[in-house]
Amino acid sequence: MKAVRFAVRNGEARLGRLDGEVVTDAGAASRDGFIPTAEAWAALADADGAQHQLVDVRLLAPLRPPKILGIGLNYASHADESELEIPPVPVVFAKLPTSVIGPDEDIVIPFEETRTDFEGEVGIIIGRTTYRASVEEAWASVGAVTAVHDVSGRRAQLETPLRQFTIGKSFDTFTPVGPCLASPDEFNPEKISVRTTVSGEVMQDANTSDLIFPIAQLIAYLSQGITLEPGDLIATGTPGGVGDSRVPPRYLVDGDRVDIEVGGVGTLSNNVRAERPVV
Repeated sequence: MKAVRFAVRNGEARLGRLDGEVVTDAGAASRDGFIPTAEAWAALADADGAQHQLVDVRLLAPLRPPKILGIGLNYASHADESELEIPPVPVVFAKLPTSVIGPDEDIVIPFEETRTDFEGEVGIIIGRTTYRASVEEAWASVGAVTAVHDVSGRRAQLETPLRQFTIGKSFDTFTPVGPCLASPDEFNPEKISVRTTVSGEVMQDANTSDLIFPIAQLIAYLSQGITLEPGDLIATGTPGGVGDSRVPPRYLVDGDRVDIEVGGVGTLSNNVRAERPVV
């Protein structure tokens, strides 16, 4: 089952169940969007509101996560291209919720950012309150799977000795999420594919079987001392192929279009534009 947050023309935000190319209205959406608890999925399954063709609605960011936790260097291919050693434990950073946008919204490059990079990722949404989960029980805490674009301002990220990940990862519009949330019951967490295309050119193509720290291990590690709440987003890491490691580098520029396809979820698409001067 797939959940979306959508609007018809310029109407209010609604929740919906996506079946193929048909969206069934499930009621008004709050600012938080669809928080994928077991109760929310059950209510979505029973939805019988108005139906719309997918092409007739505007998809919005499916939720506003309370917390966004990113994982760095979690594919061996990315660690290798970055010329960094494989870490002994997950590399964790935060992204601010104000950076979240939905499908087909523009990624806006700030004036100051000269090295805007792409990072397609599998996103995991927590579905129940979780603290100190074991690896064995961790997947039961997953409420949904989605696609995430961890857009990265490398200039800001790398301009200080300690690498200020938070600001470089959290510019407005730097966390596209969507196009939907997919219920986790039909996923094998070790075989979720992720593919990134920039303006028609495939840049990344991988599978979660290549993760250094699998999803269950990430949840267990993060929940040691941090309570994971329903709606929290874990961006599980990006595979090799990022623009900063290419020769010559391939950064996002005005006019690019980025497509991130996650198997079992769909394709998250966003155009890129440079920040315009204020007149």
